[in-house]
Amino acid sequence: MAELTKESSHVAQEESQEPKPAKKPKPPKATVELGTPTVIVDNLHIVYKVYGAASDSQKGNAANALMRIVRRQGRPQMKEVHAVKGVSFVARHGEAIGIVGRNGSGKSTLLRAIAGLLPPHKGAVYTDGQPSLLGVNAALMKELTGERNIVLGCYAMGMSPGELRDKYDEIVDFSGIGEFVQFPMSTYSSGMGARLRFAISSAKTHDVLLIDEALATGDREFKKRSQKRIKQMRESAGTVFLVAHNLDVIEDTCSRVIWLHKGKIKMDGDPTEVLAAYNKA
Repeated sequence: MAELTKESSHVAQEESQEPKPAKKPKPPKATVELGTPTVIVDNLHIVYKVYGAASDSQKGNAANALMRIVRRQGRPQMKEVHAVKGVSFVARHGEAIGIVGRNGSGKSTLLRAIAGLLPPHKGAVYTDGQPSLLGVNAALMKELTGERNIVLGCYAMGMSPGELRDKYDEIVDFSGIGEFVQFPMSTYSSGMGARLRFAISSAKTHDVLLIDEALATGDREFKKRSQKRIKQMRESAGTVFLVAHNLDVIEDTCSRVIWLHKGKIKMDGDPTEVLAAYNKA
């Protein structure tokens, strides 16, 4: 009986020493087959000319500024700001590309150049189709109601009256503004305005959609809906560029991340690797 007990305890010790099964790794993100290029940025340089910028000797000198006003002197000298410096990359159908970097790194400037709103100082941007830029300050008319802005926005994107009728209720529901659709946009909060802009812009499948901080003012539920909508656009062979300070949104949404630093590409690749390096820096 003692031998049986000793043998049983020995077996129990062996069982306790068996390695525990490893945790199952998280399933990889669903991949979207990449198609033909939609955006080619070739050695792009963007230079701003800022008029009225004070020289180093005039900075912080209120007396100099006051004397110029009294004497009705002209503006201080013009200053050039080199915002984007030799950026090159290729984006393809099916990609969602996040762009990260500190304030002043050239993120929004790059999007505006891709959209054709800023002329290159040097280099070139080639696009397949007309890119659509969606930002927090996207042009909607505040004195008009949400309903009228939906109509004008859809027509501006080239939608037909029939397409507008089919998409109208979906846009209102997606934005979550409810009865405020009948109110002027001047009565909207910043979050409501951003949701409506995104709902209008994403109602149509774009070859290239540029999103500049438009998700920053939405609540958690709206961000989830927005991420789902972006993934649907990728699956329909569109290309999405996303600028956001919320890195979780970029990691969950994007298949590629470009890190801009002082107007130059510091890193371009897998979101996990790029964001880890960006956070470490």
